[in-house]
This record gives sequence, C-alpha cells and structure tokens, in this order.
Amino acid sequence: MAFWLVKTEAASFSWDQQVERGTVNWDGVRNHQAALNLKAMKKGDRVFFYHSVDEKRIVGVVEVAKEAYPDPKDPAGRFVQVDLKTVGPMPKPVTLAEIRAEPSLQDLALIRQSRLSVMPVDPAAWKKLCAMGGWKARA
Repeated sequence: MAFWLVKTEAASFSWDQQVERGTVNWDGVRNHQAALNLKAMKKGDRVFFYHSVDEKRIVGVVEVAKEAYPDPKDPAGRFVQVDLKTVGPMPKPVTLAEIRAEPSLQDLALIRQSRLSVMPVDPAAWKKLCAMGGWKARA
C-alpha cells in the first residue's frame, strides 16, 4: 500500500462534501506531475484529504476506490482521474504550521512543492502525521 495527499480548496470542494458523497471522482488535475501521481495510485492506497488556501490542514483520510481512468473533462485525453472513498475524519486536524515545525517531515512534498495538488507521502511521514492527528494508522 502506498500513501498520498490530495489538496482541495474547502470553498470549492470540502471534506463535508466528500463525506456526504462517500465516493467521488478526483478530476480536474492538470499539473503533469500531479497527474503522474494519480496514475501511480492503486486501489486501497490511503490518502490524506488536505484543505488548502485558508485552512491549510489535513482534515480527513480517503482511500483509492478506483485506479486512474480518463478524465472526461479533458478533451485532449491526456489527463486522468481516480475515485476516492471516504474513510474518516482526522480526529485532530494537522495544520501546515505543525507539519513545518516537525523536523522529521521536512522532506515532505507538501513543504518542498507547496503548489503540487497530488503528492506521495512516505510510510514514515504517514505514520508521523497519523500520530499527530490521532488517526489509528493502518501501515
């Protein structure tokens, strides 16, 4: 199992909307590196759900329910989407400030590539972030 983080603006698509829908197609990604990350996701991979812009915090955990398939909103056919299924809320949301303050997380793409919307999270960072947020990690 691999681990990931996806970013969304709460004003555009929030954790509450994710929970309400249960499973959503994660579409509209147009950055090539982020799209490659979507293509690398496998069914069952766990994903942090991160509110960017105003909140800047991990608010929940989702799981890849369907691997990459063509994004119908891309007429050129170059980009993909995945389906993400709600797993649960982060008991204590983990803020970007807390992440930046943690020495063991300094190599996290969230810090190094702040504009990237879909990024990998290594297993050690996943466990650390889960501990910081009170999530019972399955890894």
